[in-house]
Order: sequence, then structure tokens, then C-alpha cells
Amino acid sequence: MLTIFRTDRIPSFSPVIDPALLPADRELTVFPGFCDVHVHFREPGFSYKETILSGSNAAARGGYTAVCTMPNLNPVPDTPEHLRVQREIIERSGVISIYPYASITKGERGEELVDFESLSRDVIAFSDDGRGVQSSGMMEEAMRKAAALHKMIVAHCEVNDLLSGGYIHAGSYAAAHGHRGIVSESEWRQIERDLALAKKTGCAYHVCHISAKESVELIRKAKKEGVDVTCETAPHYLLLDENDLREEGRYKMNPPIRAKEDRNALIEGILDGTIDMIATDHAPHSSEEKAKGLEKSAFGIVGLETAFPLLYTYLVKEGVITLEKLIDLIAVNPRERFHIPLQSEEYTVWSLDEEDTVNPAAFLSKGKATPFENWNINGKCLLTVSNGRIAYQETH
Repeated sequence: MLTIFRTDRIPSFSPVIDPALLPADRELTVFPGFCDVHVHFREPGFSYKETILSGSNAAARGGYTAVCTMPNLNPVPDTPEHLRVQREIIERSGVISIYPYASITKGERGEELVDFESLSRDVIAFSDDGRGVQSSGMMEEAMRKAAALHKMIVAHCEVNDLLSGGYIHAGSYAAAHGHRGIVSESEWRQIERDLALAKKTGCAYHVCHISAKESVELIRKAKKEGVDVTCETAPHYLLLDENDLREEGRYKMNPPIRAKEDRNALIEGILDGTIDMIATDHAPHSSEEKAKGLEKSAFGIVGLETAFPLLYTYLVKEGVITLEKLIDLIAVNPRERFHIPLQSEEYTVWSLDEEDTVNPAAFLSKGKATPFENWNINGKCLLTVSNGRIAYQETH
């Protein structure tokens, strides 16, 4: 049986599906193509970690038909010429729709703003993801320039002076195991600053990967005050807390997995609409870069191939949120906020009751680091169609 999952948010969603593409012996559900506004595909510059081809293949396998790629590349897309390098690879290698960000500052160094006008036509938004913009004056000017062009500022919020060499959450696990911690204030303090600037400038503002309870409350308050703000969190912040940490690099990401009360606040933020969407922050690294323990491994994990089944299994099936709410978070809301259209032939087909375990060795992504290795999951993607073309099809 084939069920088209229709949400009242996309009333016209009626994909035309060739039955020959699908097995006849399973109950299947068709969803609108998922949309992730925060991924790292590492090309150009770091193709040993990931490429546009491997990253978009991983996305398609996870049900995603549109993603937005962060600008921490080499060259950084901070000029039209540098951006063209990435766009040509996307055109040549991408199997789904890929929307690049430009950086806010040249080289993401936080010293000089990019020429917003020359870049705005060809990018989804502006972000220095991986680094917080430390200068309040520079961020205010960036917001003014972005607002004049009707573009969004998308911010990784982090106060460098509060990091103190930390690499996991400054909580009970760090204290018990002798690790240097990252305080939550390093995140929420810059969010607080930026919300005031967004209110002052009228800029559309989006906060990346929030992880702390204070961040949720600040954004909730700002929304009530009419600030044009949205935010995302990631699956690992909703499903893990510091009690789940192990002495392995696959548990290291930035911002870090925080305390149980932070996780609970994030879930509450999902439920009351403070948190608008879930993005993976898919951040692949080589196995060598992730094999150095919590202190010395690179920050970042992969997530595109596991996001939906993890969220479906541990939030929907556990009764925390509805399936329609999940689709809003990973398909509808990201498109609405970032003005990413859903094409007529853009969908993904899942066998929801199929049981599996997370097996990084089978990932299509070059990155294999995930804290969810060996977790039991429900849901398998059988087919993803992007722009009328098969982007992924299960072959076994």
C-alpha cells in the first residue's frame, strides 16, 4: 500500500510515482522532499572529508532533496569569483538541489565584510558558520546590508573570549573526567546581542544549531517582541545529553551536547514553536581526524542519512511529537523561511516500519563519525526523487 503524506501546509503535494520503482510487498509512505539548511559538503578545498557528489548522495539517501551548504571552504565563497568555483562543482556533481551560503566576512576572519550586493543574487543567505562574528559593530553593519537586499543573516553564535580552550559542555561529565568545558554562555550571550541588533535593523535573522536552554528562552522572548528571528537545532541535541558522552571523537561537535535540562528545553522549544526547524549540521571529517578522543578530534559529526529515522523512532514513535510536526520541522518550515520551493516531482518514499540499526560503514557520506552507531531505528528510505530525477534508490 502506498500512502501520500499530505500536510495542510503543502496542500498541492501530489507526486506522480511509477509503481515499477517500488517494491510491492511493503507499506510505503511518500513525503515531500526534506530540506536541510545547514550542511557541510567540504568542496572545494577539503574533498578528502566530503565532496558535493558524496554529500548529495548521502542527503538523497536520507530523503533530502534540498540542502544549504556552509561557506567554510577553500576558497571561502566571499567573492563572486570564489563562489563560482563552488557553483560549478554543484552544477556538475550535485544530485539534489544545493543552495550555497556566502560568508559574512572575507575569509570568515571577522575583519572585513564581504561585498553583499555582488554576492546576494547567487546565494541563499550569509553566514560565517563555524565562527561567531565577534564585533558587534560589524554584525550590525552586516545586518543592515543584508536587510537592504532582502537577505538573511544566519549565525553561528559563539563568544571567543568565553571558550577557554573547551571542547565539550562545561557540566558534570567534563568535571568528572577532567575535560575543559564550553560554557553555555558562549552561545547564548552572542544570541542575545544579535537579537538586539536584529530588532534594531529589521534584518531577517536565523540562529544555527542552538543547544542551550538559555538560547531557547531568549529566542522565545524575541519572537513575542516581534523580532524577525528563526532558529534550528539538530537531532543530537534532542536525543542526547552529557550523560551519553563517551571518550570518543564521534561525540564531539560544536556546540557540544549539553545537560539534560538543556535537552528538555529544546524539546519544549520544538513543541511550542520556538524552534522552527531541525537541521543536521552534517560535518564530515576523515576517520583519522575523528580518532583522537574528545580533546583532540575535530569538531563535527555526520547526520543526513540518519536524521529522519532517528527522529521518527525516538520522537514520533515515542509520542513526543506527531509525524506531521516532524515533517514541518524538516521539510516545510525550512523551505518557507529560506524561500526554497518544493518542485512538483520532489519527494521521498519510506518504509516506516522497517527495522534497522545505524551502521556507519554503510554510509554514502565519506564521514562515518556518529554518536548513534548501533542505535536501533525504524524507517528505511527506498526512493528519493529530486527535480524529476531519481537521486537515490534502494538496490537491496
